[in-house]
Amino acid sequence: MIAQARWRRMVVGGAVLGVVAASSIVGCALFQSEQVSKGRELYNHYCSHCHGENGRQNEGYNWASMPDPKPKDLSNKSEMSTFKDEEIFNTISRDMKDTSPEGGDKIGDDEFAVPTMPTFKYTLSEEEIWSIVAYVRTLHGMKLTYNVEERKKEIKDALQAAQAKYDEAKAAYEAAEKKANEEAEQKGKEVDDDAYAKEAAALAAAKKALDEAKNVDERFAKRPKFPQVARPDLAMKPDAAEKSTELGKRLYTNKYGCNACHAVNQEGGKVGPALDRAGFRLNPSWVYRWIKYPQAMKPESRMPNLGISDQDAKAISLYLSTLRAPREAQVADKPAS
Repeated sequence: MIAQARWRRMVVGGAVLGVVAASSIVGCALFQSEQVSKGRELYNHYCSHCHGENGRQNEGYNWASMPDPKPKDLSNKSEMSTFKDEEIFNTISRDMKDTSPEGGDKIGDDEFAVPTMPTFKYTLSEEEIWSIVAYVRTLHGMKLTYNVEERKKEIKDALQAAQAKYDEAKAAYEAAEKKANEEAEQKGKEVDDDAYAKEAAALAAAKKALDEAKNVDERFAKRPKFPQVARPDLAMKPDAAEKSTELGKRLYTNKYGCNACHAVNQEGGKVGPALDRAGFRLNPSWVYRWIKYPQAMKPESRMPNLGISDQDAKAISLYLSTLRAPREAQVADKPAS
């Protein structure tokens, strides 16, 4: 009987250990599948119209309409395997560069700067962008190797360290301030702010570091949020307006790649509406607010926030206001010369 009881305990114990082990394996698999599943959802919404459902060239409905260079073949393992996970992430999350030969930004040899590939740095959370990278890896038969959980831990540890340093600096500042006040009271003089200027500077630096750590922590899991865009003042002298309009025309193509999704004179993408008649149809102030922060006006818009500066937004708005093509019917009715 004793031997039989022991045998039963061994079987049950082994079964429990087996279930625990299996649960751990399934848990990892579920995390990975959830990450890839989220990436697929985001990819289909923001990327598939250009890159195609399976990442193949000429598969997305917008691919053929786009200017060169066309989107990469994400299903090509021989090429995609040469890129690190971090390189794919940095392509999706970056600041846009002005690629104009003259007057443009300085661009490094290894720096990705293709205007028609938008950034999602100001639209999606870091965690969401990593999920897109994870899904893109599946399109060419690979897996994400970057440790996202370790990245999350690093951010939390940095935030705790910044908080501790801030608390220490605050205590030192308060102690120095109290001492200066007591000494001033004893001497019957005004408080000498210079007496604790060093502690005040240290506290300000610690506060700045803490705010930055909080921003990084929030940016990892939450989508960026920005203040509502105020109605701009687009009034300017004619010569300044002309220069700004020329700048906007350049930025439209060479920095923000608007022609990847919008057509002018039947050239350009078809994800967004054609802009030939934007000067008739769209109010420049509305255009300014839209391109500065699309999600504030339409949360699920496919157009990402490109991190456009106030100056660039004004310039593009003025350029679009000059696009006043006649209606197609009017063109058709016009007598041949």
